[in-house]
Order: sequence, then C-alpha cells, then structure tokens
Amino acid sequence: MTLIGLSFILLLILGAPIAFCIGISSLIGLLSLEHTPLLLLPHMMFQGVDSFALLAVPFFVFAGTLMNAGGITRRLVSFAQVLVGHIRGGLALVNVVASMFFAGITGAAVADTAAIGSVLIPAMNEEGYDLDYSAAITAASSTLGPIIPPSIPMIIYGVSAEQSIAALFLAGIIPGLLVGAALMAVALYGGSRKKQLPDHCAAERRKGFGRGFKDALLALFMPAIILGGILGGIFTPTEAAAVSVLYAFVIGRFVYRELTLKQLPALMLESVVVTAVIMFIIANAAIFGWLMAALEMPQKLVTALTGVFSSRWAILLMLNLFLLFVGTFMETTASLIILTPVLLPLASRIGVDPIHFGAIMVLNLVIGLTTPPLGVCLFISSGIAGISLERISRAIVPFVLAAIAVLLLVTYIPALSVWIPHLYLQR
Repeated sequence: MTLIGLSFILLLILGAPIAFCIGISSLIGLLSLEHTPLLLLPHMMFQGVDSFALLAVPFFVFAGTLMNAGGITRRLVSFAQVLVGHIRGGLALVNVVASMFFAGITGAAVADTAAIGSVLIPAMNEEGYDLDYSAAITAASSTLGPIIPPSIPMIIYGVSAEQSIAALFLAGIIPGLLVGAALMAVALYGGSRKKQLPDHCAAERRKGFGRGFKDALLALFMPAIILGGILGGIFTPTEAAAVSVLYAFVIGRFVYRELTLKQLPALMLESVVVTAVIMFIIANAAIFGWLMAALEMPQKLVTALTGVFSSRWAILLMLNLFLLFVGTFMETTASLIILTPVLLPLASRIGVDPIHFGAIMVLNLVIGLTTPPLGVCLFISSGIAGISLERISRAIVPFVLAAIAVLLLVTYIPALSVWIPHLYLQR
C-alpha cells in the first residue's frame, strides 16, 4: 500500500494527468500482488465503465455545449439579471442566480465556470467590480452545478454506491439552494461596498421581467422536463439526459435560431473529448477501487478511525476535512470512484444514510474545486479574468467559508439532504 501511495503522489508532483496517476499506481499495486494476472487490468477497466447510468454523462456534457452555442445560457443570464440585477451588488447576485439556473441543466462545475464566467466577468468589470472579486464569485457559484440536480458527480456516486440516482438528485436540492443563499449573502455584504447599479423604475422592471421571462421560458422548462420526467417515472436519468440533448438542439436550432448545423461537428468533438477524459478516469479508478478492496483498505480504515474516535460527530468532521483536502488536488469524478468504496463502509458503520453520505461527499469535493492550490474552477475563472491564481485565491476565501458553513449544516442535519429523497422513495 505504501508503494501505491508513493507512486501516486510522485506522479501527481510530476504533473501527470490524474487518470495516468491512478492507472500507473494501480498497475504497480497489481504487480506487487502475488498470483494476480494482468488480464485483470482491461477486465476491470471495461467493467468500470460498463454501466447504463454512465451513459448520462456524455449526454449532459453535450447538452451543455448545445446550450452555450444555441443561446440558452445567455438568456438564462439575462433573466437572472432582470430578477436581481437592480439590487446593490446586483451583478454578483446575477452570477449566483444564473449558476443556479445553469446547474439545473448541465450538472458540471467546470462547464458552469466557463459558460457563466465568459459572459459575466467582463460585464462585472465594466460595472466597476474588481476582477479578482468577479472571478472569485464565478468560481464559487460554479459549485452549484454538481449539487443542484441533475448532477454528474451524483451519477458517479450512485453507480459506485449502488444507490438510486433519482434519490441522489433530490438529495442535492436543499443543499444546493442553501449554498446559493449563502453565496448571495456574501455577495450582498460585498455589494454594499461595490458600485450601485442603475436603478430602474418599477414599471420598467415589470416590463423587463415580462420580456426576460418570456425570452427565457423555454430555457427554464429544461430542468422541469429533466426532473419531472425522472420523478414521474416517464424516463430514467440516462434517458432524461438524452431528452435534454434533443430539447437543447430543438430550442437552439429552430426556436432561438442561433445554433447552426455547421457548428455540430465541432460541438460533438468538444463533448467527445470531455467525455473520453471522464470515462478514462473512471476506467482507471475502477482498477484502483478493486485494489483497495483486495487490500482490505475499507475494513482497515473503519478499524483505525473507530479505534481513535468514539464520537460519530468527530468521525464525520475528520471525513469532511479529508474530503476537502482531497478535493483541492484531485478531480471530483476520480475522487468519488476511488473513495466511495473505501469511505462508504465507514459511514454505514456509524449510521450515516448512503444518500446522506453521497450529498456530503459531493458537496465536499466540489468545494475543493474552488480551493487552492489546484482547484480546477480557480484556474478557469482566473484565466477568463486574466489574473493570477494568488489574487483569486485571496478573493474567494469568504465564499469558500460560506460554502463550508453549509457543508457542516448538511453533515450534522441529515434531514436537509434525505428528507426529499425519502419522500420520493416511500411513494
């Protein structure tokens, strides 16, 4: 086990892609085991991605690219600006609200950062916001993507933990709304020191609301179709992802008329590349997960932690600290595939519901996407803003602290994440 850990850390330090870090360290681990045939390697890789539920991943990725090209993202941002743009610090609130709308469609933090940031960071800069503040709230609000349903990380956890994906989607509703509210509270506090946006009269606001709502109505239908179809038993989460692609194409091509057939090959290629990266990570992580099980790591971890800590609260706190740390340097998908088989037995041992633990894991790991030194969303947002990682890291601290406060509430008040799923499962 020491050899596996050292090789994994060394590869990370050398800058190897996370999939290769996982795969090569797993191969080293297999070679260290006696009488273990290497034919197990391709078998486990194939088995790791051989899941109907995982088909939802490429569909949701493709739906996100179609949204951006078809004008859906821009309309959601415009409607968010109509709703809250007139408040002091309004564009910061628009950033969070737009991310909440966007989260209800794609389920990916990185896509959220790129789509929302490319529109709002320049707009916030023009309104007098500091670039580091604009980039920070963009990165922070992107964490709503994997929390509010649909959620690609929830799909990955559901496959790994063999839990209902529909129930996991529902588990993210209240935590996602709480994170959004916490980020808006921080933005409102910051807005008291930012430039006052132009104040429109009530009649103009009503007129703007009606026009903005009408323009964004078809875009807002998308989350309702996805969740309504799943909860109504009309289609599975995977089928819902396929429906979201069809809906985004039809709206972007025939209604908004911003999506052209010439764009499709490039959009498909972009989606294929993103999907291939995710699937390659999952395939290599499946080997790592099997190796952890063969070395009885879950049992050893349970014994070690329960031997040191007798309190359920203390164990949950340690798990949170560990997952926040992991999220800073490992991709969310890889972390879920590797750690779910290891940590879930410990969570079950101390009486944590698997659906509740899924919400805890996903919330922890997506917060890690916005924390230095290796938070992926920080790099994307700072790149769009053209600022250093150091500047955005300082500016994002209040937003990260707000998200962690919500994380602690979700951790120690299980009803926040399991109440709605249990109502659904008990139907």
